[in-house]
Amino acid sequence: MTQTAAIIGTGFMGRVHTEALRRVGVTVLGILGSSPEKSRQAAESFAIPHAYPHVDALAADPSVQVVHVTTPNKDHFSQCERLLKAGKHVICEKPLAMNAAESAQLVALAAAHPTLVACVNYNLRYYPMIQHCRAMVRAGEIGTILAVRGAYVQDWLLYPTDWNWRVEAAAGGKLRAVGDIGTHWLDMISFITGLTVESLCADMATVHPTRRKPRHTAETFQSAGAQTTDDTRVDTEDWASVLLRYAGGVRGAMSTGQITAGRKNSLSFEISGSKGALAWHHENPNELWIGRRDTPNEVIIKDPNLMRPEARDYANYPGGHAEGYSETFKELYRAVYRYIAQGDFAAPRPFPTFADGHQQMCLCDAILASHEGHGWVTVG
Repeated sequence: MTQTAAIIGTGFMGRVHTEALRRVGVTVLGILGSSPEKSRQAAESFAIPHAYPHVDALAADPSVQVVHVTTPNKDHFSQCERLLKAGKHVICEKPLAMNAAESAQLVALAAAHPTLVACVNYNLRYYPMIQHCRAMVRAGEIGTILAVRGAYVQDWLLYPTDWNWRVEAAAGGKLRAVGDIGTHWLDMISFITGLTVESLCADMATVHPTRRKPRHTAETFQSAGAQTTDDTRVDTEDWASVLLRYAGGVRGAMSTGQITAGRKNSLSFEISGSKGALAWHHENPNELWIGRRDTPNEVIIKDPNLMRPEARDYANYPGGHAEGYSETFKELYRAVYRYIAQGDFAAPRPFPTFADGHQQMCLCDAILASHEGHGWVTVG
């Protein structure tokens, strides 16, 4: 049977999800925007057959198996709740919810529907070299992990004239840079190492406490241009630094922000082990650096013939043929839809679940509490 999906959200992520689904052979039957007119326009633009007027109409459509939620964060809880109760598999953009209280309810709801997939879109796990890095760590090739460090920085909100719905706490949550991209870094480190954060200490800054909000919506990564604007107070962070204590005594440090000129989408990490170190950079994703103490360092170039067996399936092209951002969505959805097709919902889920999304919301809540309390906080 052909697998079918619908998309909620008509912005940047809605387009990305639609393209990736088509690449893995999933039929996108419908789309829902913030209004019936937005739905109609998006259906026409994306060549999707049906435009839904509201979420209840989508939830009631028996021809749709899976719904991809790509809306502003404030809508994630209500939409995921409605869709799971309607018997739909759900793939939700991160962060899963506005806070850990909401995400805990979604985890409980997912557990009450064990034959449904409840996935969070932490797609960056699916770079081939990230899978290879995880396999190396799990095989003990760098020894006992001692420390991790890294950052996820961008520049698209550098100027006070830059605006997006994520800037507003009411739409995106109290944490912006941490919730939007910092959670990607935190999820990736946990995915690679298997470590969980036990406590943390955070410091954040809002560089532009006032921004110029355009009277018409500016899409993600796009400038508001010469639109008429209103000065608007901002209380979400432009920058954050977090000290981390992982289980087993491993130490870590992460910085994240959206005000670093020239860094368009720059996630980087370094994992220090007792036998060696691993480093990776999102803007050069087909390379993995291996650090050695007593022998020359190495740089591995993505090539399925040279990768660990556990990671080869995630490299679809031969060595020398680059794989990038769009492939991570394709590989995540391939894992999800293959799992649904197999029908064994008691089997381990090879994709990030609502429980993973909840863990990130617990970290977000702890980061906010640490910043406000000026001290170390135990992660709930």
